[in-house]
Amino acid sequence: MRVAVVGHVEWVEFVRGERVPGAGQIVHASAGFEEPAGGGAVAAVELARLAGKSTLFTALGDDEHATRTRARLGELGVRVEAAIRDEPTRRAFTFLDAHGERTITTIGERLAPRGEEPLDWDALDGADGAYVTAGDLGALRAARRAKVLVASPRMGRVLAESGVELDALVLSDRDELELGLARALLPRPALLVATRGSEGGRYETADGEAGSWDAAPLPGPIADSYGSGDTFAAALTYGLAAGEPVERALRRAAEAGAACMTRRGPYG
Repeated sequence: MRVAVVGHVEWVEFVRGERVPGAGQIVHASAGFEEPAGGGAVAAVELARLAGKSTLFTALGDDEHATRTRARLGELGVRVEAAIRDEPTRRAFTFLDAHGERTITTIGERLAPRGEEPLDWDALDGADGAYVTAGDLGALRAARRAKVLVASPRMGRVLAESGVELDALVLSDRDELELGLARALLPRPALLVATRGSEGGRYETADGEAGSWDAAPLPGPIADSYGSGDTFAAALTYGLAAGEPVERALRRAAEAGAACMTRRGPYG
C-alpha cells in the first residue's frame, strides 16, 4: 500500500489538568509533553501505522520545531516532504482535562503546501490512497492523482471552488459550516461520512445509498480525545484504498478512533 497525506502540521505542547481554567483562575497541570501534531501529521502517522509507512506533504518554517517535526515523524514511519517558509512552524497549546476532552489554542498561521513548490508530487501518481487537510488548488489536484482521495472540510474554499471529485469527505454532523460546505460541493463526493462522536455517525453515497454505524467500544480507559477525528479519517482512507466495502472501512475507522482515545496524545 502506498498512502499519503497532504496537510498541515502544528508543534503541540500538551498539558493535563483537572479542568480548563475559567477567566482569572489558576489550575495546576501535571508535567506535559510535546509532539508534532495537527490534522496532517496525525493522519500520516495513523496511515503509517496501518501501511507500514506513509508520506506527508506539508509546509514548515525554517526553525527548530521543523527539525524536531521531521525527526519525530520519521521515527513514526512518516516521510516528510516539506516546503520551507519564512514564517515560523505553527504551534499549539492543548489542555487535556480529567474527562479526556481537549481544548486547543493555535499560535501562528497554518502553513499549507502549494502545488507549485518543488516537492515530490510524482509520488502521488497511482498511490493507493491520499487524505487532504490543507493545501492550495495545485496541491489538491496533485493529491487527486491517487486512486482514492479523501478530504477534510478544513480545506474550505479551495475544496468548494476546485471542482475536484472526491471519493469521500469526512465531516462532523454537528458542525453547520461543514455540513453547508458538503451540500454545496460539486461534483458530489462519492461518499459523505458525517461523524457524531460517541454516537457513531451516518453516511450517504452519491448513488443515494445511506446508512449509519455505531461507535466502537474503547479498548481501554480513556486518556484523551486529541487526534481521534483525523485518526478515524486516516483509517477510513486506508480501508477504502484497500478496496474494503464502505461498512467495513467505517468499522475499521471507528475502531482506530476509539483506540486513539485510549492513548496519551495522538500517538501514545
